[in-house]
Amino acid sequence: MTAYRNALARTRGNGPSRSRSAGFTLIEIMIVVLIISILAALAYAGYDWAVVKTKRATAAGCALEAAQFMERYRTTEMSYVDADGNAPAWPGCSADVSDYAVAIAEADATSFSITATPEGRQESKDTDCGVLSLNQTGTREVSGDKADDPGYCW
Repeated sequence: MTAYRNALARTRGNGPSRSRSAGFTLIEIMIVVLIISILAALAYAGYDWAVVKTKRATAAGCALEAAQFMERYRTTEMSYVDADGNAPAWPGCSADVSDYAVAIAEADATSFSITATPEGRQESKDTDCGVLSLNQTGTREVSGDKADDPGYCW
């Protein structure tokens, strides 16, 4: 009879050998939360760096567009500047470069220099490259930590 009572108590759930697989413990849940938060932090850091590089590449493309504009202007006018000695009015980039100020920095009859200066969040995040610059010979330069390797930024 005692064996019957023990079996009955186990099936009702009020006996000493109640199943432990009914749910998760707090420690198990906290371990899962910790693992998910570590993975999320790594994913966000990688995403953030990819955004910085993408915006830099867009600005570099915009600087190349400006250089093409200057070369087309020189083809028709035989100079990089107008009769007053000013650089022609460049219409701007076809892509959105809101985190960079792309401008024709210097121009005279035989040369020009275009700069792409990071602004706002991009300026603080992209210390490797800093200001991108390009001249009429196609020489590419950067002002950041990677100044000795402009190919990294361009």
